[in-house]
Amino acid sequence: MEELAIKMKNVTMTYKLTEEKIDSFKEFFVKFLQRKIKYKEFYAVKTLNLEIKKGERLGIIGHNGAGKSTLLKLISGVVKPTSGEVIVNGTIAPLLELGAGFDPDLTGKRNIYLNGAILGKSKKVLDEKLKEIIEYADLGEFINVPVKNYSSGMRARLGFAVATQINPDILIVDEILGVGDQNFRDKSTAKMKELINSGKTVLLVSHSLDQIQELTEKVIWLQNGEIKEYGASSLVCENYKKYMSNTK
Repeated sequence: MEELAIKMKNVTMTYKLTEEKIDSFKEFFVKFLQRKIKYKEFYAVKTLNLEIKKGERLGIIGHNGAGKSTLLKLISGVVKPTSGEVIVNGTIAPLLELGAGFDPDLTGKRNIYLNGAILGKSKKVLDEKLKEIIEYADLGEFINVPVKNYSSGMRARLGFAVATQINPDILIVDEILGVGDQNFRDKSTAKMKELINSGKTVLLVSHSLDQIQELTEKVIWLQNGEIKEYGASSLVCENYKKYMSNTK
């Protein structure tokens, strides 16, 4: 029996949304004290069951608001489910918001250690990987400059370098291959292919169906927080294309 990398059992994620528009904090505070705020539950993910084998390459597609990013955050441990259980076997590098864990007042080099620690790596491991990370990020002297002076593309390059050079078991990617200049996109795509071919478990969210079909073998189509279809990449992507063209 093949070993599982990720297992989700009856996972539901709900958020409380106000039923009416509140334009200011003062208005919210007054209504809160008067207990006049009414909430409705929004199901970002609903009673989801999923098993992902080690080394599997899984694409996740669906329109905006379908639950794709929430699913990745649940697996990454960024958020906890309202109910259900998420079991992960292995180390994760979540490429959800590159540079989100950076301290803007620290240099790029210092942030390598900070971001690496967030990803669960020891100082010893990061010492050994430091040269590779710096070379891959290719920021020149900016590696010694505070991150608050970086462009979004530079932050993305450093974040991608840290996450992919520390040899994670599971790589979780949310639209990251569309970030940065063309050179970085080509470089990150090549690195993704390298990781995929080395047997890593990969979860990829992308609006590019061509990219999904090129880099993954199976696809989950999410709709309203539920799995509408799960199967071979080419088949699910083709069905999704037909569905989207019929809803225009």
